[in-house]
Amino acid sequence: MTTQYAIKDLERLSGIKAHTLRIWEQRYGILKPERTDTNIRYYTSEDLKRILNISLLNNNGFKISKIAKLPDEEIVKQAQSILNNYSKESDQIDNLVMCMMEMNEAKFEKIVSNCIIHFGFESTIEKIVFPFMRQIGNMWQVGMINPAQEHFISHLVRQKIIVGIDGLFPEPLANPKTFLLFLPANELHELGLLYCNFLVKSKGHKCLYLGQSVPFNDLVSVADVVPPDVIVTTFTSNPEGIPAQEYLNNMSKSFPNSQIMVSGRVFFDRSEKIELPKNATLFESHEQFKNVLHSVNFAFNAYKPN
Repeated sequence: MTTQYAIKDLERLSGIKAHTLRIWEQRYGILKPERTDTNIRYYTSEDLKRILNISLLNNNGFKISKIAKLPDEEIVKQAQSILNNYSKESDQIDNLVMCMMEMNEAKFEKIVSNCIIHFGFESTIEKIVFPFMRQIGNMWQVGMINPAQEHFISHLVRQKIIVGIDGLFPEPLANPKTFLLFLPANELHELGLLYCNFLVKSKGHKCLYLGQSVPFNDLVSVADVVPPDVIVTTFTSNPEGIPAQEYLNNMSKSFPNSQIMVSGRVFFDRSEKIELPKNATLFESHEQFKNVLHSVNFAFNAYKPN
């Protein structure tokens, strides 16, 4: 069955307002929507790929009047030329969207590998891969892609981060900190935490990476063997079926000598404010996380919410 997109879907993916797309459609004929049996307009995957390429050209200085005169083959050629220059990280996000739509692993590998060469590993992950992952997360929520496509891409991204971790050879620190990274039971969104693992190791610190869905009792058992200086975790929902505030308080009491770093939408997407214990801090981005790592004394109060 052919995937059908509404004009609002094209707007979400291309960044071009639906009103503008309609004007371009009427004035230049850049899109020719199909109609359902009930006369509802829709667009195909080929239309989406075309508008992504047109958006790329337009964002790089091509006037829509000029683009409209180009044959499809030339639009693709010009778009690919821009992508191959690797001059802007943001250009590559739409390129990865097309990889996902085509389920094209070889193309994904080529794009990400070339981005790493041109922009570096950290910039590729933070400015290309994670914005791309947020975009496909939004696509999944509104039913524009299926879970298999999201799993396909998540698996490839996970592999890239693991390869990046394996390739680290940081300068040893005289007094490295021990970080323990985990996700609570039933928490499976691992990519952000896995990248924190990369950042910790890249600075020469020790890292105990427990990964997904770790029961609280198991966390305590591990910490009894190797007491962590810093514990890092992420909540996308209330962990282990209890309020996030209660879970965080339990962590603070169970690990009074550890500094706790927490993130996740449960802290940012709710009207009820969570009180952070004295030994906890909240970070919203990997940039904030890196700033803490750069701090010799781990000045955790820097990122407490207002």
